[in-house]
Amino acid sequence: MKRYQTGLLLCMIICMVTGFGAPAATAKTVAVTLTAKEADVVIDNKGTTYPAWSYDGMIPGKLIRATVGDLVDVTLINPKSNKKSHSIDFHAAEVDMLNEFGSIRPGHRRHFSFNVRHAGVYMYHCASNPLAQHIARGMFGVMIVDPKHYSRAYPKPDREYVLVQSQYFPDADNVTEMVTNRGWTHALINGKIFHFDPLHDGNATRALMSRPGERVRIFFVNANINMPVAFHPMAGMWDRVFVNGNPDNVLSHVQTYGVPVGGASTFDIVSPAERSTHNLLMDHTMSAAMRGASTLLINDPAADPELGKGDHILLR
Repeated sequence: MKRYQTGLLLCMIICMVTGFGAPAATAKTVAVTLTAKEADVVIDNKGTTYPAWSYDGMIPGKLIRATVGDLVDVTLINPKSNKKSHSIDFHAAEVDMLNEFGSIRPGHRRHFSFNVRHAGVYMYHCASNPLAQHIARGMFGVMIVDPKHYSRAYPKPDREYVLVQSQYFPDADNVTEMVTNRGWTHALINGKIFHFDPLHDGNATRALMSRPGERVRIFFVNANINMPVAFHPMAGMWDRVFVNGNPDNVLSHVQTYGVPVGGASTFDIVSPAERSTHNLLMDHTMSAAMRGASTLLINDPAADPELGKGDHILLR
């Protein structure tokens, strides 16, 4: 009997550590309402404005988070005050593009739902013509689909951040330049040039933060029109890269990893536990890095305990 109890206890410990045998999360409905908005937004740390098209007036749009098996219930509103037709394309959805992803005219709305079947991090964006212009002007966002439980391969992080890289085309009406990759002058991170990089922009007031030794998980989306991203942590190493954000697609100890246009991946970095350090999370494509595609991660014992948690994982 004693041997049986010992074996049972050992089995329970293994299940707790690995995540195997953990009860599956109950499926739920995730209600999402997005409103297309044609209005100026700020695109740098100086306050420069740009005539954007966006979801809810934000670039990127609101973060949507679900768990494998959930039902995502979507309502897209295109107010009568807009001039253009708009739509929404979820990379996490498996539906009919001519129906759910179809354009709606000003003064109309569309409602649809879909089940999420695969864990990962996904882009969503407007799919109306001209597609390049709708994305370049800011109509994109991020959806995270969590697995039902953490595991040894996909451990729970100490902090999480969402970063979205996109190209900035000052001439908002020149679709030809967008399609041919001419005319872009800067790279945006979460909608702004050098958004979280006070090293390269004296007007930047924010950075990502963690405490030494913490596991920081970056959900990274490439919302560029034309350019892949060579995502690299200067003075560090990606402890793990989850291709497409899926826990089944894991790489270990990676220096730089490519994220295709319209693609996304999840990146874990663990700083040295014995000292304070800094990392620059950057696109190693220099034409992008030197024009705004870099983010400072500060690893310090005095790190703000709220950053990278709860509602503070998609910073603006």
